Amino acid sequence: MKNIKDILSERIMIIDGAMGTMIQRHQLQEADYRGDRFANWHKDVKGNNDLLSITQPAIIIGIHKQYLEAGADIIETNTFSSTTIAQADYDMQELAYEMNVASARCARIAADTYTNNNPDKPRFVAGAIGPLNKTLSLSPDVNNPGFRAVTFDEVVLAYEDQVKALHEGGVDVLLVETIFDTLNAKAAIFAIKSFFQKNNLPELPIMISGTITDASGRTLSGQTLEAFYISVIHANPLSIGLNCALGAKDMRPHIEELSSIAKCFTSAYPNAGLPNAFGEYDEQPHETAHIIEEWAKEGFVNIVGGCCGTTPDHIKHIAEEVSKFTPRALPVIGL
Repeated sequence: MKNIKDILSERIMIIDGAMGTMIQRHQLQEADYRGDRFANWHKDVKGNNDLLSITQPAIIIGIHKQYLEAGADIIETNTFSSTTIAQADYDMQELAYEMNVASARCARIAADTYTNNNPDKPRFVAGAIGPLNKTLSLSPDVNNPGFRAVTFDEVVLAYEDQVKALHEGGVDVLLVETIFDTLNAKAAIFAIKSFFQKNNLPELPIMISGTITDASGRTLSGQTLEAFYISVIHANPLSIGLNCALGAKDMRPHIEELSSIAKCFTSAYPNAGLPNAFGEYDEQPHETAHIIEEWAKEGFVNIVGGCCGTTPDHIKHIAEEVSKFTPRALPVIGL
């Protein structure tokens, strides 16, 4: 079977769309999230989507299969908040490891089913590593700008636990995504490198995806796109890209800039436009796909897909439109 790097040199690869959007379609209630095992849990858990990999695995596997059917080459594990730090909101920090393993296995089952049915189009599982609900660069207390709710070492420990579990669950790559604080991302990178070195294991490829939060072209912690790129390129990632916060229309200039400076593959998976007054996304699949088609035509991208508000229909349209174009060529690096 071809490895992911070889395929990226041949064609634009497709990553999946939003997990949360698809979960919302099931209109799950508190009891659905709890299942039998957590029927008497002392806190509400509705909204803890990562828990569903344990209590409702069939739903998660089903969502993965819908994205694979739509043409996704890479599916993300349902682990955006599966760290001890993030799960503390539900007093479920002790379950974080199990969530990662369960989520990785859900994705693995779906991906392997499609790979076995069509070995010429192998499917890959990306272990999703989210940004955390605590930041290392910003204070949560406006009256004390020097205060931090968490330390670098605590973040590294949380991420290393997640990496170990995702590896156990059988992921193919690790995706550090939706980065709004580069220091958090650097802790994740350190945790990844540390885990594989400590255990004398071959390192999995790393995908890195940041988030430009507004028209200024900066991350929430204040970095320009170029500064963000320089801050993480030491990880020698498979790809660097952008996701979330913006729709494809507003993301375009940033993807163009990234494609001009990146020495690795580039990725982009925008939201389905910007949310409306009700927090919902109105951009239709053909609209999103048309904008991303232009990126492919201009040679900006190697991996594309969708984030918040996108569905299998969005991914299907995107996959069809970009299939006409060759992938962005990696720059030739001189002596």
